Amino acid sequence: MSDIRIGLIGGSGLGAAITQEANGGVVNIIDTPFGPPASPILETNWHGLPVFVLSRHGPGHTVNPSQVPYRANIFALKKLGVTHIIASGAVGSLREEYKPRDVVIPDQIIDKTRRVSTFYEHAAVHVEFAEPFCPVLRQILIESAGGAANETRNEARNESRNETHFDGCYVAMEGPAFSTRAESLMHRLWGGDLIGMTAMPEAKLAKEAEIAYALVALVTDYDCWKHPPASQQTEKPDPFVLLSEIIGHLKHATDNAVALMKRAVERIAANPSVLDACPASHALKLAIWSDKSSIDENEIRRLAPLWLKYFQ
Repeated sequence: MSDIRIGLIGGSGLGAAITQEANGGVVNIIDTPFGPPASPILETNWHGLPVFVLSRHGPGHTVNPSQVPYRANIFALKKLGVTHIIASGAVGSLREEYKPRDVVIPDQIIDKTRRVSTFYEHAAVHVEFAEPFCPVLRQILIESAGGAANETRNEARNESRNETHFDGCYVAMEGPAFSTRAESLMHRLWGGDLIGMTAMPEAKLAKEAEIAYALVALVTDYDCWKHPPASQQTEKPDPFVLLSEIIGHLKHATDNAVALMKRAVERIAANPSVLDACPASHALKLAIWSDKSSIDENEIRRLAPLWLKYFQ
């Protein structure tokens, strides 16, 4: 029997959408060294695989991106035996071709956040992070979205018929306020394609926990680079109309993302061995640089679900 357990982290809209569709029981709040996770975790089953659903922003979306308990969320999923995470999150677009309502499977990230981004505060642990999103899990998502395994990125993007893009650089900003126009233009110059607030440190913590992680980004609108300064606008847009449009875009992208996740889990269930090559499963093998005999035993036990096997 496969030991694969899938974690689904829902962002704006998607957490509620998955929870409504899933039939299962709620796992009690998991105790972690970093406090409780943002929400109760729903346990369900898709295509014979255990699936655990966590709402990143808590019930009712009451936790802003800067206050999300990222370490508690990932640690709780690790304690539940989760081996692979497919996360979602709303993003703004930094490129004309990434349109509102599109779904993006990003492959790179630029981190501008100022959050604690490691579990290992009392040891020197350096995970390899050149590919922040698991290439194996990304490929499964790409194929589940209709992309051929041997397509180049541009070919996949141009031929996408279901408004899904198969690569993109995600700029993770602190928030909770949005970018200034100058920042938005700068992010474009950096090579950013998407702007969001939640993929970091989530992706890095998953790697430190040896959990494969991929992201499905939901484009809600164009970031402010595309809009002229207020002084140059001849007509003032109605903010309530704009908000309604964004919510509509999010709902549309969310429906597509849930369907994509289901197809990806179905593909995994049909061939679980495809995930054997996920590099995150041994991310700590060469990452613990501290003399292990010098690390406090209480700290080893405190973080036991993450790294105990490397001390035995």
